[in-house]
Formats: sequence, structure tokens, C-alpha cells
Amino acid sequence: MPLPETMQAVVLGEPGTIATTTLPLPRPGPEDVLVHVRRASLCGTDLKIRSRRFFPDGGPQPGTFVPGHEYAGVVVAVGETVDELRVGDRVVTEAHRGCMRCTNCLSGRYTDCLNYGRRHTGHRAQGMTVNGGFAEYALNHVSALHRLPDSVGFDAAVVLSTVGTVMHAYDTLDSLLVGADVAIVGPGPIGLLATQVASELGARSIALVGTREARLAVGARFGADLVVNSRRQDAVTAVREATRGVGADVVLECSGAPSAVDDALRMAKRSGRVVLVGFFEEPVRADLNHAVMNGISIDTVRGEGAGSLARAIALAARGRLRTEELVTHHFALKDVSEAFDTYAERRDGALKVMLDVSEDGGEPG
Repeated sequence: MPLPETMQAVVLGEPGTIATTTLPLPRPGPEDVLVHVRRASLCGTDLKIRSRRFFPDGGPQPGTFVPGHEYAGVVVAVGETVDELRVGDRVVTEAHRGCMRCTNCLSGRYTDCLNYGRRHTGHRAQGMTVNGGFAEYALNHVSALHRLPDSVGFDAAVVLSTVGTVMHAYDTLDSLLVGADVAIVGPGPIGLLATQVASELGARSIALVGTREARLAVGARFGADLVVNSRRQDAVTAVREATRGVGADVVLECSGAPSAVDDALRMAKRSGRVVLVGFFEEPVRADLNHAVMNGISIDTVRGEGAGSLARAIALAARGRLRTEELVTHHFALKDVSEAFDTYAERRDGALKVMLDVSEDGGEPG
């Protein structure tokens, strides 16, 4: 089938506004792949992009930029040098494509590319520095796409992008999670998936801390041995008591709450590891003397780097992940404003809010 000349796409307007419009269809360069997007989901970064707080310089001109960095679809065209994928392949995207020439990229840390935002060097961040997947079609570098197993549907596939972030967080550890006591702060999509992955990777115990009972209940189904409502009990005390007074080997801070960093440090055992995964809205105060005096290491991660999305797909292919259970809402592309508001206001327990960009074919039976 011939490709159209134009497509429907979501574009940023003035700060706080977003809408659909008609844009020219992007054309693949030699190393590019054009994807017909089936599903795309929202995350907290998209809210910052809509408000333009994400952009240090105020961002692109209204009506020109397409957000969206979590999406999956079907390949409809490939560049002349691409032989890794074929038309008809079902794929999920990795948001970050480093320049692949700086020292960070060459060592596998392409989410920390030293040429971030400099398109002429080869760097791309879908929906953040270049147009993304809130559109009928999206252009990707071939290295940022992964073929989907037949058993993984598009809803599940899109959420695998978030699993990639979780896998990247666990990559920072010096050892496997097998036998480790793990505490996770923040039962949003990242925290809930971190719970599920820790269970699948053999953690000895998993504590999940949050303030919303419904989300904590999901965490219990995903493998949390202890759920702590921090509005009702002291989370640090609960985690330390559950770990025989020693503290957790690994603490993931996924909430982005300013007070949670200090709590995470106090949940960790001596020589434990704290990984900061959430993004913070304001400067954080924490007792770093406690970390220094107890040999606690602090790491940070951004996105799904170091090939972590491929490992998430491998787990999903074996039926070890239930990512589609986090999808709570579906909206048509034209209803994107309502989708954003639903996600931002957490209406009806919203977790992962999905845009159904197109429906025709490609979904496993």
C-alpha cells in the first residue's frame, strides 16, 4: 500500500496546551525506520513537556513539535542501509539514541550522551529532542527499535519501555538481585514494575512504600511481601523491622517526592545501595552524613539505557511480566487533551494512559 503524504499528529501549543493537527509524513533517511504507530502511552515527562518546563529554553515553536517517547507499532518503510528490520515487523521503540561517538555512548551510557540534543551529531531522544510517537507515523533510527515477540501485544509492549528503566536501575548494582532485600518507594508505574521485576529476579524480600491503597494492592499482586502506607505508619521503621533491623540491601526511590530521598537512605543497610529513579519537582534535602557514615552508595539512572529494553522484552517473551495490567485508560489520538488531564489528575485510578493511534492489524491473537 502506498504511504500517505500527510498524517495526524499531536503537537505542543502554548504552555499547558496540546492538540492534534495534520503534518507531512516523515521520510526515512538511510539508517531510519518509519513506524506506523499503534499504541503510545503517557508518562510524567510528557506532563513536563506539555507545560514546557522540560525545555530549558522554552521549547520549540507552538504547532511544530510532536511529543511521545513510549510507543509501539508496525514497520512500514526502511532506509536503504537497513537490513535488521523489514516492512511488517512489529516493534517497540527505545526513547534514547545516543550519538554513538562520545565516550559515554561508546561505553554503553547512551542515555547520558555528551551530545544530548545535538541532532547533527546523531543524538536523538524521541518526543524530547526530536518528534516522537504521538502521531500516526514516527521516524526512528534503526538502533532504537526492537522486534516484538508474537506473544506480546501492543499495550504490553509500550509499557516495556518503563520496564527498561527499571532494568537500567538494577544494572547499577554490584550483584544480582537474587537473595537481596529490596525496598521500593513510590507505587507508580515504575515502582510497580520494579516490584514485579525484583520478584522475577529472585529478591529475598520486597517492601513497597506509598500513600495510595489501590496502588499498594497492585504491588502486593506483583510480588511485594510488605506494603507500607506511609500516611499510616513510619516507612523507615517498617522496612528496617522487616529486614531484621539491618535495612534493605537495595532501595529504589521512584516517587520523586523530596522527602523520600532521606527516607531511602535510612531504609538502606550499611553499605547498601540507593538508586534514584524518580524526577524531582524541587531541590531535595537529605542527610548525606548518614550516607557517608554508613557507606551507603547513591546511584541515578535516566531512561532505559544499556540495552535494558531488550532484556525486558526477553522477560516478557517468557511470560514473566504482566505489563498490560497497568494500562487503565485508552483514548483516541484526537482526545489527547482529555488523556493528559486524566493522567495528570489520576482520574479513576489512572496508571498507564494509552493513546490508541490506530487499530488495523499487527496485534497477536
